[in-house]
Amino acid sequence: MSVPSSLATDSSVGAPSRSRLAEIALALGGFGIGTGEFVIMGLMNRVATDLGVTAPQVGYAISSYALGVVVGAPIIAVLAARAPRKTLLIALMLVFAVGNIASAFAPGFLSFVGLRFLAGLPHGAYFGVAALVAAASVPPNQRARAVARVMLGLTLAILIGAPLATWSGNLFGWQLAFAGVGVVALLTALMVWRFVPAQPTDPNASPVRELSALLKHRVLFTLGIASIGFGGMFSVFSYVMPTLTEQAGMSEVLGPLVLVVFGLGATAGSLLGARAADWNLLRAIPLILIWCALVQGGFYFAADYVWPGILFVGLVGTSMALGPALQTRLMDVAEDGQTMAASLNHAAFNLANALGAWLAGVAINAGFTWSITGPVGTVLAIGGLLVFFAGRAIERRGSNAEVTMGTI
Repeated sequence: MSVPSSLATDSSVGAPSRSRLAEIALALGGFGIGTGEFVIMGLMNRVATDLGVTAPQVGYAISSYALGVVVGAPIIAVLAARAPRKTLLIALMLVFAVGNIASAFAPGFLSFVGLRFLAGLPHGAYFGVAALVAAASVPPNQRARAVARVMLGLTLAILIGAPLATWSGNLFGWQLAFAGVGVVALLTALMVWRFVPAQPTDPNASPVRELSALLKHRVLFTLGIASIGFGGMFSVFSYVMPTLTEQAGMSEVLGPLVLVVFGLGATAGSLLGARAADWNLLRAIPLILIWCALVQGGFYFAADYVWPGILFVGLVGTSMALGPALQTRLMDVAEDGQTMAASLNHAAFNLANALGAWLAGVAINAGFTWSITGPVGTVLAIGGLLVFFAGRAIERRGSNAEVTMGTI
């Protein structure tokens, strides 16, 4: 794929500066999306009180948002197959802005859940298209790092955006947090319009070609890894506040600090995971999943104590290392269905969000301690590892069959 001249850091005047501004614009969208997705974890108790439901019930709003991502990503990828990427990015941010601003004015819990679904619809497609734009601007051996720079907006949202929104939401009302996310989305749409250069539309793009990604077993297995393996991080993080306040006795004043620590871990994990993926992609994925299983299981024992519990929240955050690796893997195996595959990675990511939050909620409601979220996470990480090995076994079998046919 050729590199757009306006994105390449060549010797032309202003090119490096414009490239940086384009990356900042794309990352700002990730910052808004990440803040909107993760702030509800820090405001769970406040939302539950104001809307007259329990904290585990607020988990339905988390799952509703994730379901919106799962539904929106493939539909948007198909319907917008021939749409210019810049125009599509702007439209997605405008829909995201409407969903979050409307969430702030939801009159009741059911309407809030529905509006979180609306806000989730553009999530996967935005990240997928933004990743493709970023990857097209660098050499092939730097794609994972380019994707990580766009994803840095998401990790900075966990590090800065979600804690700040949690603090302001607890102080002035959770509605302010979601309204603020909507404003960030509007600013992103403006910056994308101003700084992200238009890329030539692929004349061969079509809904049928995008749907072809769903027929490739390597794509499906990679999505399976994300859908299950990433769920462990969300099983822990979705209930991290009530776990530490109810079980470890942590003061709610430390809530923003917990999100900062998680964000530091997520930022470190994303950057290190990208380097590992550029080093050896197919070795990095299983190693990251093994690490996820260990740290999520360790949270079960650490959650009885405030400071060890907070430390392990940061270690659980390093599970974000899986993101750039799986995004790069999908770029390698999607062939003609690049937009579909890239968008579905974030749909799978949010399916993991819904799965992890749901399974952890089931375990908690069954009478286990809050820290049961850790073992649930370990099981999901191991499940992702098994999907990886199953996919590789089928891939090798197919390769061996092709070699055999070639010798006949």
